[in-house]
Amino acid sequence: MTTSPPLGLLTDLYELTMAYGFHRAEIGRCDAAFHLFFRQHPFGGGYAVCAGLETAIDAVRRFRYDDADVEYLAGLRGNDDRPLFDDDFLDVLRGFRFTGNIDAIPEGTLVFAHEPLVRVTGPILECQLLESVLLCIVNFQTLIATKASRVCTAAKGDAVIEFGLRRAHGVDGALSASRAAWIGGCAGTSNVLAGRRFGIPVMGTHAHSWVMAYGDERRAFREYANVLPNNCVFLVDTYDTLEGVKHAVEVGRELREQGHKMVGIRLDSGDLAVLSIEARRLLDEAGFPDAGIVASNDLNEDLIASLKDQGATITVWGVGTQLVTAYNQPALGGVYKLTAVREAGGRWQPRIKLSEQTIKISNPGVQQVRRFRDESGFLADAIYDVDLGIGRECTFTDLHDPTLERPFPADAEWEDLLVPVFRNGEVVYDAPPIQDVRTRAQQQLDQLAPATKRRLNPQPFPVGLERSLFELKRRLVRESRGR
Repeated sequence: MTTSPPLGLLTDLYELTMAYGFHRAEIGRCDAAFHLFFRQHPFGGGYAVCAGLETAIDAVRRFRYDDADVEYLAGLRGNDDRPLFDDDFLDVLRGFRFTGNIDAIPEGTLVFAHEPLVRVTGPILECQLLESVLLCIVNFQTLIATKASRVCTAAKGDAVIEFGLRRAHGVDGALSASRAAWIGGCAGTSNVLAGRRFGIPVMGTHAHSWVMAYGDERRAFREYANVLPNNCVFLVDTYDTLEGVKHAVEVGRELREQGHKMVGIRLDSGDLAVLSIEARRLLDEAGFPDAGIVASNDLNEDLIASLKDQGATITVWGVGTQLVTAYNQPALGGVYKLTAVREAGGRWQPRIKLSEQTIKISNPGVQQVRRFRDESGFLADAIYDVDLGIGRECTFTDLHDPTLERPFPADAEWEDLLVPVFRNGEVVYDAPPIQDVRTRAQQQLDQLAPATKRRLNPQPFPVGLERSLFELKRRLVRESRGR
């Protein structure tokens, strides 16, 4: 049994009030199916990189309540100053352990809007309590992994280093961001704790304060080289960038005479295109053609793409604030919706949520995602209901255009994406090493059409509802609106 602190209180209060209601009401004896999904691709892109599953598994294992937690909940009061929860419910929480099933899409998989990333089935009280913690983990890590993927794609094979610790949203935000950025394709992190915890390569040399402490740039570089001759990337823009490059060259020659190597220089301000081109010329003329040029300074995928278009000679990109904070989209917007209920021993009864916004009308049933492919890569995804099944000759209605149906022949190659993670409350999934997750994400990108991967105005990837699920949804919408 884990000795880590319990996480049962890592939830919104309304999860507990609903759980209490389920405990007191007859419906609390039912099973439920919930699905976690997002409605729109982040950053105006055409895909997302699924991340956070291993963290979520640990959170579910730790989702319990110790005596101190129960004592705290016993002290909560309603508007009549009476206890919010009765003793019987508090005893239930004291012995709480998740006993249901969880299926999820493996980390590093490319996913698309409206597809379930996680499916939770089991006693409705238990499934309800897991909502907030699962959303917190999967929403954030998927968002950052997707941002990292976009940044790395813009870098076109150059190494991208995650530099965001000091700008991250708290300690856990920093660690989760480093983990997700590595999955999304970053080559390393400056965050040493993340390096140790997740096995991510750590990188970094010195800051402006090192140069400023000496007051003399040449001397500062020389002293750093004396102490760490095997880690010399000199930050050259403390005073005058191009003079700084010349000073780095001087010290680089001294390193070479001592049998060591200057790895490169770093630019952290100014016109990075112009400065990198001139720095490259100075380095090459001085006999350092292998010295790299690292760039930082509030970089993102759009700026990196622009700099490459301008002929910048940068070889390594240090991306911090705009990566770990998902600067231009602060949240994925994932949701967790009830899609079916059943009484003990009964059949699943689908449920649907309506809205005046079509995008917010939920998909009913107990869902699975089938991905079709051929030798060229991914073709389309069909969301289907596991009870209704899916025929060998699948036809689905496109989510982007309900007038469009897409048939797939019986011999089409396919894969069901949601895999068993928990069965009867026990973990049955062997989480792969994070390096394998990162590799999976890169392999998945290789299978996606360039038009869908492009940074601006991507072509939508075909995703739809299998015909019988589409008909079920349409019938439930009509019935619900007729009430």
